[in-house]
Amino acid sequence: MTAQMVNPARQGRTYPLWVLCVFAVIVGLVAGYGAVVFRALINLIHNFSFLGEVSLDYDSSLFTPAGPWGPFVILAPVVGGLIVVFLVRTFAPEAKGHGVPEVMNAIYHKEGHIRPVVAIVKSIASAFSIGTGAAVGREGPIIQIGASMGSTIGQVTKMVPWQRITLVAAGAGAGIAATFNTPLGAVMFAVELMMPEISNRTFLPVVIATGTATYIGRLYFGLAPAFITPLAGSGLHDISLTMLIAFMVLGVIVGVGSFAFVRMLTALELFFERPALKKHPYLANAFGMGVLGAGMYALFVWKGHYFIEGVGYSTIQSILNGEMNDVLGLLMILFFAKLLATSISLGAGASGGVFSPSLFMGATLGATFGALVLMVLPSAEFSVADFAIVGMAGMVGASTGAAVMAILMIFEMTLDYNLIIPMILAVSIAVGIRRLLSYENIYTIKLAWRGLHIPKDRHSNMFLVRNAQEVMTKAIVTIPATTSIQEAVEQLRGGDAEYVIVADGRKVAGILPVTKMVVALDNVRMTGVLGDVVDRRFILARPGDSMFQLFSRFSRGFAHRALVVEGKGVPHVENVVGVISRHQIADAVLENFNAYLSEPKRMRPPALFRKFGRRLR
Repeated sequence: MTAQMVNPARQGRTYPLWVLCVFAVIVGLVAGYGAVVFRALINLIHNFSFLGEVSLDYDSSLFTPAGPWGPFVILAPVVGGLIVVFLVRTFAPEAKGHGVPEVMNAIYHKEGHIRPVVAIVKSIASAFSIGTGAAVGREGPIIQIGASMGSTIGQVTKMVPWQRITLVAAGAGAGIAATFNTPLGAVMFAVELMMPEISNRTFLPVVIATGTATYIGRLYFGLAPAFITPLAGSGLHDISLTMLIAFMVLGVIVGVGSFAFVRMLTALELFFERPALKKHPYLANAFGMGVLGAGMYALFVWKGHYFIEGVGYSTIQSILNGEMNDVLGLLMILFFAKLLATSISLGAGASGGVFSPSLFMGATLGATFGALVLMVLPSAEFSVADFAIVGMAGMVGASTGAAVMAILMIFEMTLDYNLIIPMILAVSIAVGIRRLLSYENIYTIKLAWRGLHIPKDRHSNMFLVRNAQEVMTKAIVTIPATTSIQEAVEQLRGGDAEYVIVADGRKVAGILPVTKMVVALDNVRMTGVLGDVVDRRFILARPGDSMFQLFSRFSRGFAHRALVVEGKGVPHVENVVGVISRHQIADAVLENFNAYLSEPKRMRPPALFRKFGRRLR
């Protein structure tokens, strides 16, 4: 039976890079205009749900005033939730939740396949969730809109999987860019969380898509950053060692807070997946959203604002304006209220993102800690708003696992360059603390519980920089080509050689694996010589050559092995110091991967989560 070769054409069509970039522009346009329409739909639903008005005029950075419904506003998230459950269950179950895990699953486990209907259902469902008060963000739906468009183009044009996946990642980045006016952070979002490969052929389409989406967003939403900070752009100033230490402590606190977010969200999602609640999805959703509505209204009665409803930007902007510096108790209550509200919303079936809630929780934690620091150090060169901004970056970076993305995005959203160093310190520490407590981040933990691994470190790329002498085997022996196979086998008996370098004088005639010689011994009935069965399909490598260089040479032909030779010029048999086979490369990559997997990851959840996890599975 002969082995059949896989026809590359059956995998799809490979388009030139310029064509892929044209498709990326289309993806960016769809993501940009999708963000415009999506936000308009949220505004319309929000104004009717809370104010009883039919209007598109709504600024999420301002608190929602009291409406005509009074205490019946509690029912707004309940009604919205029931509509969302109907849409999701009827048309697209993938639209449930915060969206990013589904996109990552499509990239890493479905070759970039996303159903087009998901984008439509996700947009409408999320607009109802956010507009009626569910404590979720608007970035998740836009990510799915952009990613779905990229996938649709890839499927319609029948392109190869890696190009389709590239467009999916580009669409996800474009969604972030259009939503927050953060092109650089959006690129890093795609790079750190979405892209299995980083190269010119994948990076360029992502940059083009995010740039296009940002331009469309700025046409409709303006050039201003997402949040206005009174002191941004006021000039650079020195940072004392005391303040650096304070920001590092904040990083520890935010790291613990992000761990609480990851675990609380997981616990509530698993809780609502219990059989008793799963049998009655509408009733379960009404219960969860009713609790949310009651909490939202209680805060309104107590302090005059709903605070935790929707994306929560009004609360964040109020903190940055310095309007909540003296209400530490309220800030901490808001942190826990948003933590619980977001977890209940998504657990009960709401559709929306977790990025905005992360900003909210980071701002409240950071502001609380900053106010305490300023009580001790009233002459400090930083304000409560500065600590809130750093807290936002730390919470986003730790909960998502994308540290560079968090730093760039929060800078683009606030334009305060004074905080770059504090953000770098706080974010790196927060990510480390969260990883120490929970290896999985807010996006991957749901997939991990389903047994779907999403790589968070590009450990395989470290293998590419290893050199040939680290991978090669030195278990070689040189035997003349005129030696009979029987005699050669007798020479090798009891030895540990893996390969025979067959010599024609000083020239290298070829290579033979010792195991192949044994087979040849049977086939030619001990009458042949090594020259009859030698394998002449090999490539040459120097000890210092990288594996990346070796891969490139292997890809040009049908050679299965590389001879590692020393010196310059035409190699002779005495110059051969080792052999690298394709099987050895595969084993070395696997060994590298196993070393990565052996790192402690704190994957075992507490008993509470294990119990719900067993029921879910």
